[in-house]
Amino acid sequence: MKLSRPVSWFLLAFGAWSWVIWITFVKNLWKDGSGLAFDDGRPTAYFWVHLTLAVVSFVLGTVVGTIGLRGVRALRRTS
Repeated sequence: MKLSRPVSWFLLAFGAWSWVIWITFVKNLWKDGSGLAFDDGRPTAYFWVHLTLAVVSFVLGTVVGTIGLRGVRALRRTS
């Protein structure tokens, strides 16, 4: 399957964006002062659920970004 230039760049940008957003989220989750993420210094269910969401998003962002990067590289080879 051949990806168009705009689709390849979109996928690459989406992968990078997902890393930026979720790294920021995990940093904020770790520093949570409201008591949602940690109770007496121990992680809560809220913490584990959101950490799992972040890890899954990191993996999906990496996969999508890699597909976009391969598309961009393929387009450069053919041009």
